[in-house]
Amino acid sequence: MKFVMVGVVNTFVGTTIMFVFYNVLGLSYWVSSASNYFFGSICSYILNKHFTFHNTEHGWKPLMRFTLNILTCYLLAYGIAKPVMHYILSGYTVSIQENVSMLLGMSLFIVFNYLGQRFFAFKQR
Repeated sequence: MKFVMVGVVNTFVGTTIMFVFYNVLGLSYWVSSASNYFFGSICSYILNKHFTFHNTEHGWKPLMRFTLNILTCYLLAYGIAKPVMHYILSGYTVSIQENVSMLLGMSLFIVFNYLGQRFFAFKQR
């Protein structure tokens, strides 16, 4: 439940950034979706490390595991979502394909990220 609460805050902020960057500023799919996770990850790291998973490790190791987890989950989620939505929505504009792809990517990211943080990034050593 704590992970969900942290996620709601991060999702609201990150989603707003992502869709504004893509639809208003005209930035690319990859820049827009990556910006979501860059800005949201800073807050997520602090809240999930201390509030959600009560990880007491100090130093660079937990931060490096967290960063590796975020990057891996992002590349997997959005790398899967884009070709899937391109195929499913092949009759629609690229803008529609990529907007829907970003929504699917977010959903996949949530699942991958929880598992990665729970069992890798903040697993008590």
